[in-house]
Amino acid sequence: MNHRSKVAIITGAGSGIGRTTALAFLNNGYQVALAGRRLPALEETMVMAGDTSSQAIAIPTDVTIPEQVSNLFSKVKETFGRIDVVFNNAGAFAPSVALEDMTLEQWKTVVDTNLTGMFLCVREAFRIMKDQDPMGGRIINNGSVSAYSPRPNSAPYTASKHGVTGLTKSAALDGRKYDIICSQIDIGNARTSITSRMTMGVPQAGGTIEPEAVMNVDNVASAVLYMANLPPEANVQFMTILATKMPFIGRG
Repeated sequence: MNHRSKVAIITGAGSGIGRTTALAFLNNGYQVALAGRRLPALEETMVMAGDTSSQAIAIPTDVTIPEQVSNLFSKVKETFGRIDVVFNNAGAFAPSVALEDMTLEQWKTVVDTNLTGMFLCVREAFRIMKDQDPMGGRIINNGSVSAYSPRPNSAPYTASKHGVTGLTKSAALDGRKYDIICSQIDIGNARTSITSRMTMGVPQAGGTIEPEAVMNVDNVASAVLYMANLPPEANVQFMTILATKMPFIGRG
């Protein structure tokens, strides 16, 4: 399917899931805006895109700063003329410390990025998508299996991902009148530079340290692309994709 007229914004595109998904979208004919805090990392993604890099632009963006989010969306609209898909992928983790030892700064860093930053992107997407012709678009939020079940010592991250689910549902409802479709992908143990440590052992609910299965991050990119390519009449409201043998289903 040719999507050369379609435009996507992907946040957190300088590494991991965001980078892999951006490359998948480019290979599928999308024009893609790569957003992230570090320009050198975005430029690395551009290099990895090879010939398809001509269909991409890199826009350094900290999603916790409203002015930078507004600048991101304005530049994409100015460059490509419209916005069809937004993949809200940028995220942050807190140190794995006991809840009572968590500082307010650590809490705010995670919540400001994972939830407030996502809200800012959703808001800007609404403002543009409802006024473009044809009206509408698709927003895909990166949740987590933590939106269903927490890991030990993960209060800020888990709370933020539960919040993402509420934001996704509200945006899906409020977007109907504008033909804006909002959905959420919940990911468990995709292999990236951050999650590869899971194969060496991570804390479990029962207090033990156990290795966990991981999956190729390409599986996530394919899933996001599938969600983005659905016709406007259909939506995967929530998708959970995880490493088959990770300890998510069952008692710990």
